[in-house]
Amino acid sequence: MTTNRFFVYGSFCEGMVHFSKIQNFVESSVFARVKATAYRLKVGFPALVRGGSDLIPGQLIELKGSDLLLNLMDEFHGYNRHDPDKSLYSREEIDVHPEGASESVKAWIYFLNPLKLPVNATVITGGDWKRSMQEQPALTSKLSDKQAIYIQRLGRSSGREIVPIDLTLYRELMNLELIVDKGRRLALSKLGQEVYRHLA
Repeated sequence: MTTNRFFVYGSFCEGMVHFSKIQNFVESSVFARVKATAYRLKVGFPALVRGGSDLIPGQLIELKGSDLLLNLMDEFHGYNRHDPDKSLYSREEIDVHPEGASESVKAWIYFLNPLKLPVNATVITGGDWKRSMQEQPALTSKLSDKQAIYIQRLGRSSGREIVPIDLTLYRELMNLELIVDKGRRLALSKLGQEVYRHLA
């Protein structure tokens, strides 16, 4: 079995919501940085875009290699290796700077496709997404249990079924712009879909 080296940031870092998806495959992990530009998405998590001079913090991890794991990582990030230009993220091999090392190493990273950057995304000055999230936690951590459960139920529904909701919850989720009313049924908004992806 081969080992894949990745630079992860945001929700895939240790202690964050998506680390559990990969933790059983992690062989090693060290603090590291990459040169890029960090954006804060409305959901509250960061996305990196290629270019820029900020040194972005994250983890350099070595994963036990398997095509299945790589395919799952690609799928989660909306990366299609057969049509990278239309993908949400691109998977690229770049120079990563591990803490305490004199030389950089090559590792895979997922960069957000600049064409898919939401208009409401804001640049994180200096690239310190961890501090940004401490100062203003992600939207997912502000949801009540009732709100989070409903978002998960709606996210798992087939799209044709009606997921019942009470008026108070309806108003709360509409005000947060997490659902859209399609007349006879409700659906997740784009932001709601992003929140759904980031709920554990």
